[in-house]
Amino acid sequence: MNNVDYNANILDHFKNPRNMGELKNADAEATVGNPSCGDVMKIMIKVSNNKIENIKFQTMGCAAAIATSSMATELAKRKTLDEAEKITNKDVSLALGKLPPIKEHCSNLAADALKKAIANYKKNYNESPKLPNKGDSLNMI
Repeated sequence: MNNVDYNANILDHFKNPRNMGELKNADAEATVGNPSCGDVMKIMIKVSNNKIENIKFQTMGCAAAIATSSMATELAKRKTLDEAEKITNKDVSLALGKLPPIKEHCSNLAADALKKAIANYKKNYNESPKLPNKGDSLNMI
């Protein structure tokens, strides 16, 4: 790793990642990967009152992949699902102080994993039951 390519904030999140590990009893999770570089990120969320109460990640990848995973979880923690869903790869990159251009794809993975975990949560927990339309017959036993 060439330290010249990474600023102090990126190196700090790489060497001291926040929210790294497994989240037991997660409400939802998502795993994304980039076949061209081999990075794989898994984000797990625990939701309470429509807010991300806890969030963890597991990442196999380069320093930028670990740093962006760490930052994405920091940006999302204690946000509502709708607020966290709006976090972009640019938000992650800028919060770290700008990634080297060759490493920008790592911020895409982090933001994508977060969005996918939120989508999985909404799919599993927020689907409202379909109500019958007026005039539909109801079969009750």
